Amino acid sequence: MFTPILYKKFTKLAVFFSILIFLNQCGLYKKTDAREVPTNAKERMQKNIEEGKSIKLSKIGRGGGSGKFEFASSNEMWRATIEILDFVPLTSADYGGGIVITDWYNDNAQPNESIKIMVQFLTNEIRADGLKVLVYDKICEKENLNNCQTSLNESSVSEEIKLAILKRASFFKKTSNKKRTKEYRKKNPVINKKMKPN
Repeated sequence: MFTPILYKKFTKLAVFFSILIFLNQCGLYKKTDAREVPTNAKERMQKNIEEGKSIKLSKIGRGGGSGKFEFASSNEMWRATIEILDFVPLTSADYGGGIVITDWYNDNAQPNESIKIMVQFLTNEIRADGLKVLVYDKICEKENLNNCQTSLNESSVSEEIKLAILKRASFFKKTSNKKRTKEYRKKNPVINKKMKPN
């Protein structure tokens, strides 16, 4: 004979086992072969992206990872690019993927001609070969603005944008270094006294 207390316990137990079976069927827990999982973190991340995997519940609450994250605001190349391209709306700005794409832009002088700029970061270092800038032209018929042709801009516009980004990034880096040096000297006055010549 079932008592109300026994019935409640039985119901809770049944619900618990149902949830366990459901989670097992969802694939949240899956055995893996260590030989198939890359040891390098970047390779693992790339593999997960290719397979379309997202956050895993088993990782929540763990203190995994290096604990160091470089925010976009501390990356001079990224900041410089966003500042240089502030005259045009952005359609995509993916810091993780290292790419910035603007919307089509025209200066209203020629309403049938517009440009789109794509900036790809190949490295975080401030170097000319660490940045790829592509400019696309869109020319539409004056009578029909829906009939357009798109092509890669072969002029020097992309080089001018790249140079402007590099100059601005160098300025940010120089300012940042000065600020860090000043803060370091404030925190370590004893070292500064030893380094000063008599």
